[in-house]
Amino acid sequence: MRTLAVFIMASLLLLSGCTFLEDDIVEETEEKEEVTPLVKGCTDPEAMNHDPEAEEDDGSCEYEEPEPILGCTDPDAENYNESATEDDGSCWYKETEPCNGMVDLCHRTYDQVTFPETHNSFSTHEDNIYYPASNHRTGFQAQWDAGMRAFMLDTHYLTSADLSASAVRFCHGDPDRGFSPCTYGAVDPWQWLNKLKSGMNSEDRDIVTLLIENHVEGDHLKELFDDVGLSDWMYVHELNAEWPTLIDLINMDKRLVVFWEQSGDSAHPYFHDFLTFGWTTNYADDNTESMDCDPLRGDSNQVVFHMNNWLKNQAGLSDPTRSAEANDVDFMVDRAIECMEQHGKRPTFIAVDWWEDGDVVEAARRVNLLGDQALS
Repeated sequence: MRTLAVFIMASLLLLSGCTFLEDDIVEETEEKEEVTPLVKGCTDPEAMNHDPEAEEDDGSCEYEEPEPILGCTDPDAENYNESATEDDGSCWYKETEPCNGMVDLCHRTYDQVTFPETHNSFSTHEDNIYYPASNHRTGFQAQWDAGMRAFMLDTHYLTSADLSASAVRFCHGDPDRGFSPCTYGAVDPWQWLNKLKSGMNSEDRDIVTLLIENHVEGDHLKELFDDVGLSDWMYVHELNAEWPTLIDLINMDKRLVVFWEQSGDSAHPYFHDFLTFGWTTNYADDNTESMDCDPLRGDSNQVVFHMNNWLKNQAGLSDPTRSAEANDVDFMVDRAIECMEQHGKRPTFIAVDWWEDGDVVEAARRVNLLGDQALS
């Protein structure tokens, strides 16, 4: 009987629906299979916060910012740098308005532009100075309207008895001959320079140069420029520094460059000693065949120079009878090319007498159009 009872009990345990033992087995299994969570963090070894213990990347990686490549990032700029990652404000754009008559001159440095120039610009028949003291027939306005943008001037006191600022005049002659060169004729510098100021106001994208053979006190000359209102336009150049471009001078509103033929004066740095800041070829040659590009006076290591281009007669005076020969456009251009080949740069000025004969403005224009191959 006991055996039968055990058999019956075992059968009952095997019947469908009796699961209390199965539940105990499942719970025991689940407890054994519990998974340990992964360690999360930055798994990239290149990252600054790389976690070598991390098993799963959680997007927290941080990276060191690369050094920016500075440059112009505007594709429309002339100096666009496709490698630049950060704009440094250096972008520049080609000018659309001309400087001194040509767009291409805007981005050239001052010394790489050729300016047409009149020698003794004030010494004209129109200004009541006549031959043998004169160098031209027509005065400032005609010269300006023709395109002249560089002028040679001589400053003297009207008489040796009055050495005041009010006695300053433009006169042509040698002060060492025992009498004032103003004896031949004198031009009021206030009136002349006021015409220049008016011209510069009307052509505010032109750079103007004055070369002054000065025989008056520096303070008196400065007072003259102050009176007329030209002083604020005067540019001050540091010796041996690179000259600014024309557009730089325009943007600085320093459109007047002044040289004088005397030693530098620290009290007047805007009057640049021409023989220190530049040099000049020979002047008043006997004939066109003898004209060359060899330095006569000044520092030939400087980049600014005058190509003097006028003839003298047997008396040593400016020769109006051969001015058309000296001022011939083809001759002046050929001579400028010779100077370019000798010195590796354009003449900064082509200076002439009797400018009405020939066309120095056209010659300067053609020289400015010459390509870089002419400079090699």
